[in-house]
Order: sequence, then C-alpha cells, then structure tokens
Amino acid sequence: MPYVPFSLRYRPQTFADIIGQEHVSRTLQNAVASGRVVHAYLFAGPRGTGKTSTARVLAKALLCDKGPTPEPCGECSLCRAITDGRALDLIEIDAASNRGIEQIRELREKVRYSPAEARAKVYILDEVHMLTPEAFNALLKTLEEPPGHAYFVLATTELHRVPPTIISRCQLFEFHLIGEARIEAALQAIAGSEGVQADPEALQEIARAARGALRDAESIFDQAVAYAGGRITVDLAREVLGVTPRDAVVDLLKAMAENDLASTLSRLDELVASGKDLPQLLQDIMLAV
Repeated sequence: MPYVPFSLRYRPQTFADIIGQEHVSRTLQNAVASGRVVHAYLFAGPRGTGKTSTARVLAKALLCDKGPTPEPCGECSLCRAITDGRALDLIEIDAASNRGIEQIRELREKVRYSPAEARAKVYILDEVHMLTPEAFNALLKTLEEPPGHAYFVLATTELHRVPPTIISRCQLFEFHLIGEARIEAALQAIAGSEGVQADPEALQEIARAARGALRDAESIFDQAVAYAGGRITVDLAREVLGVTPRDAVVDLLKAMAENDLASTLSRLDELVASGKDLPQLLQDIMLAV
C-alpha cells in the first residue's frame, strides 16, 4: 500500500478532533443539533488551520446515516466513503484550477440533481477567491436560491478577494492560527501513536517553524521521522528545518547590538557561505529577539 502522510492519516474525523478552532466546531455542532444549518458557509483563514478538514467533518455530520448529527458515527457507509474520499454526494472543487464561468455554470446545472445516495449534497469550493468575477456572478445566483438538498462550504486564505455579495450570502467563520503549545501536543500524540521517540525541544522547534499551521507541522514532523530513522533530537529537527544554530544567531545579534559592522558582516558572510537561507536566517533572528 502507498504511504499515507501524517497530514492525511491524522486528519480530523469529528468536530472534537479539530484543534484550535473551537469557536467554529462548537457553533457548527450546535447548528446541526438544533437544525439551524444554513446552506452556505465561508471558511476564511491561514493555510493549514483546518478549513477543508472542518468542511469534511460538517459533511459527515449532515450525511451520516444516523444524522444529521453533531457526532457522526464514522462507521456507516457514508461516513467511511467521506473518510476515503469516494462519497458521490461530497463534491470538492479546487477553484484555483476551476475558476472560469463555464465550470461554475456546470456546477449550477449539476447542483439541481438529487443526491446519488445521501439525503443531501455538500459542495466544498477550496481557494474560492481564485474565481473570476464572471464566475463569482454565476455562483451568486446559486447561493441566493440554493436547492433544498445542497449545502456549500467556500474556503479561502484571502477573504479580502471574495466579493461582498458572496460574503453576504454566507455564514462567515474566521479560522485562527494555532498556538505552538497546541501544535506541540498534537505532534506528541502522533509520536506516541507511531511509536516515535522525539525530544520535547525538537517538537517545540517544529511547532515554532510551522507558524500556526498544524498541517505544515505534521509534514515537517513526517520528514523528520523519515530522516532520523530513530530518535528525533532538537539538533536533528533544526537540521531538517535548516534553522541557524542558536549560538550563531546570538553572536550575530551581539555584533549588531554593539554596532560592530565588521563583525556583523563577517558573521553574515560565514552563515551565507555555509549555505544558510537568508529568509530563514531573518526568521531565526526575529524568533530570537
């Protein structure tokens, strides 16, 4: 079987699994439980914070054989189909590569048809800000008068590029960057599940480098596990990340603080000559200050 990366293997399957977005998951759970689910949602926020995963959990809650339910069973045929990415009535569209008016017109035609096997259809439009103005206009009509069996979840990393007319037809949820402590705890849980030994300092380094994106942290950790072949130490994590050694950053900052131009340029030259990436070096300096 092909290898399944951590970012997919540990993708949230229930609202309780969603990390750092309790304001979203709790509201959606309550909406499902009370029958107040609207037909169009807009999830906005930084990449890797759980927008698409939350949309898929919402789809489970709506389509589960025991639903609509705030606690999808995860065992029925529809829940398993959504988990495996083969549910006919969960349609995921990458708006970055399907951004034209013709694609949205095709969506408008198909959305009118009844669900194939579930009680409803759920459409997830990722990176929706990439749609053309004409495509947005075509989508607007569908959002204004959606069929009773259709739900839409629009996801974007650039809310300012979504027209106000679209935003006004959706219930907006803004996703936040995830705290380092929450990311570190998630990585520790993955390490325990995978039987991987990882120093707490190494996980802290990875969590810091992810800058609030759990998906990025999981990908980095996956890479570190493959590279290590054993225990993951802080030095190994820094090597994978390309992080500048802390003592080198401290020496550079000390030279800068003393206005020692010759020493500052000399240390910069040494770091560049050793292959350090300047944007990463700048990030390391910012984190050290």
